[in-house]
Amino acid sequence: MLELKNKSILITGGTGSLGKALTKHILDNYPKVKKVVIFSRDEQKQFQMSQDFPSSKYPQIRFFIGDVRDKDRLVRAFQHIDYVIHAAAMKHVHIAEYNPGECIKTNIGGAENVVEASLQSNVKRVVALSTDKACAPINLYGATKLTSDKLFIAANNIKGEKQIRFSVVRYGNVMGSNGSVIPFFINKKKQNNSLPITDPNMTRFNISLQGGVNMVMHALENAWGGELFVPKIPSYKIMDVAEAIGPKCSKPIVGIRPGEKVHEEMITPSDSFYTYDIGKYYTILPATHMWNLDEYLSTFKAKKVPLGFSYNSGENQEWETVESLRALIKKHVDVSFEV
Repeated sequence: MLELKNKSILITGGTGSLGKALTKHILDNYPKVKKVVIFSRDEQKQFQMSQDFPSSKYPQIRFFIGDVRDKDRLVRAFQHIDYVIHAAAMKHVHIAEYNPGECIKTNIGGAENVVEASLQSNVKRVVALSTDKACAPINLYGATKLTSDKLFIAANNIKGEKQIRFSVVRYGNVMGSNGSVIPFFINKKKQNNSLPITDPNMTRFNISLQGGVNMVMHALENAWGGELFVPKIPSYKIMDVAEAIGPKCSKPIVGIRPGEKVHEEMITPSDSFYTYDIGKYYTILPATHMWNLDEYLSTFKAKKVPLGFSYNSGENQEWETVESLRALIKKHVDVSFEV
C-alpha cells in the first residue's frame, strides 16, 4: 500500500468529479497524510467543495486558486509537495472544436507548466490523467491530450539526477462524472422524456469513479517512470444506456457532434510493440526508459501482448448489459434512480 504518512499531495483540477473522489479516498484511507492541496481556477467550485470537506473535520485540506496556464503560480503551489496528480483540463470535445486556442493553452501549455514546475520543485511523483480520446485522436481534445501524454512521458528523460517519476493513466468515460452521458440522459428524461442519440451504433468504455481513483493510486505507488497505464474495463452501447435510463422515452437520432467517434480506442496496433499485460491493467512502456526492462517485467509479471493487439470499445470482450447499467447507475450515480 502506498505510504502517505507525512506526505503532501496536490491535485490540479481538484474540484472536478475525479478530483473530489480522490480527495475523499485519500483523506478517508490515509489519515496521516500531511496535506491535500486542491489547485483549480474556479473559486465557486472551491467554495462548494470546502463545504463538503470542512477544515474542522479535514484539517489536512488546503484550497489554492490558480490556473495551470500560469507556471509561476504552479511553482509556488508545488513547494513542499511530494506527489502531484494532474487532472486539470478542458474536456468537452465540441467546446474544444470551437475554442481550439483555449484548449491548446490549457491541455498542452498547462501540461508543460506542470512538468516544469515539478522539475523546479521537490516533487517526487507525478501522475497525469489521460483519456481514450487521446488514442488515435480525430478531435482537438484528443490531440491535445495525446500531446500532454507525450510531454509527461518524455519528462522522465530530462529529469537528470532528480528522484522524480512521471507516468500517465488513460481510461474511458467515468460513470456519472460532470457532463457525461448518464447524468445528461437522467436530466433529459426529467425535462422532456426524450433522450437524444448521436449514433445508435456508438459504444464507449466505462469506468466508475472509484475505478479511476484506484488506477491513479496504483500509478502513484507502482510507476517506475514513463508508463502509460490502461485499465481492463467493460464497454457499453449507447442504446443500452438509453434503454437502462428511459425505456419509455423517445430516442431521436440527432447525429454525431463535431469531433466524436463511434467507437473509442485505448491501445492501437502500433502501441502493441510496447504494451504489456500486468493483470488488472495494461501498460504501454516508453520506447526510452532509465530502468532495466527485464527487472521491470519480472517485478510486475508482465506479459507482452500479441503484435497487432488493439483495445477498442466496439470490439471489447466485456460488456455492460441494460440490467448491469441500471445497478451501476443506482450505485455510482444516483441512489434514488428508478426506471
